[in-house]
Amino acid sequence: MRLCEIKKLSNLVSQNLSNSKKMNLIDVIGLFAGTCVTISVIPQILKVWRTKKVKQISLKTFSILTFGILVWIIYGILKNDLPIIITNSVSLCLNLIMVYFIIYYEKE
Repeated sequence: MRLCEIKKLSNLVSQNLSNSKKMNLIDVIGLFAGTCVTISVIPQILKVWRTKKVKQISLKTFSILTFGILVWIIYGILKNDLPIIITNSVSLCLNLIMVYFIIYYEKE
């Protein structure tokens, strides 16, 4: 290999390592954002669980939100984006719990 080719290869490796670090930071930011959105429903779930009151909570809203989260999971799978898949999978479970509570406690 000539010196010029070695420099090009060195620059390419350096650039790839730099991009790899950025991707890790991007993944951390994605996980953090997803976690914030995911845990936002927990206080509502706990309140309904304690009070058993759902009269003021919209089933339509949580149903549409749950469907949207399912679509995000599909999107994450298609893009092979782990932060989107992980956070939205947890969010889907939590929102399904909320939908169940709304349907179950609405009868009371």
